[in-house]
Amino acid sequence: MSTGELLSIEPLELKFPFELKKQISCSLQLSNKTDSYVAFKVKTTNPKKYCVRPNTGIVLPRSTCDVIVTMQVQKEAPPDMQCKDKFLLQSVKTNDGATPKDITPEAFNKEAGHVVDECKLRVVYVAPPQPPSPVPEGSEEGSSPRATVTENGNLGAEFSNATKGLSEQLETSERSVEARALIAKLEEEKLNALQTNNRLRQELELLRNQGGKSSGGVSIIVVIVIGLIGLLLGYLMKKS
Repeated sequence: MSTGELLSIEPLELKFPFELKKQISCSLQLSNKTDSYVAFKVKTTNPKKYCVRPNTGIVLPRSTCDVIVTMQVQKEAPPDMQCKDKFLLQSVKTNDGATPKDITPEAFNKEAGHVVDECKLRVVYVAPPQPPSPVPEGSEEGSSPRATVTENGNLGAEFSNATKGLSEQLETSERSVEARALIAKLEEEKLNALQTNNRLRQELELLRNQGGKSSGGVSIIVVIVIGLIGLLLGYLMKKS
């Protein structure tokens, strides 16, 4: 951090993770150490290569201001990744209540008698962060390809619980299917019994209408059959 009279600057080196065909940015933080309004201006030896926002501004008393420096897209890497570009940050006290519109180039002119604080910043290229290389599971150097005993135990317990739950669900589903099949069968038997009972009742009415002794003997048999059917129906009703 710079220890200038007006502004503290962090950092003093502009570090860019250099990559071809890509815009790269880094930031500066300016801290006003005084109780006065401080105007600043950022210059560079290579203005076509860099974009500074804001390149001029006001830092209020005991406050901070962030400056973003963006390096334009580069098509070639410099030899040995060395950069000779430099930045110069100038700062000067200004009137209270001043705004960036009030800043003029004359304010930073030493020959005009203004007290200008200056700080030089250098540019450094650093290698971009490398993405982690994919490593097959279990093949990492220095580690065992097998899971620990605890991990195996936990996996075994989870698999056992999952298998047990699936078995219970399948068993419940099978029971439900069997129950539905049994109910359907009983309903079918009940329907058949009702149809038989209706048919026998019709025959009984027919025999009664014919009259005679023979019809009396037949009527007794029919009554017995109807009674048996009634018992069967009662049994089926209770079972369903």
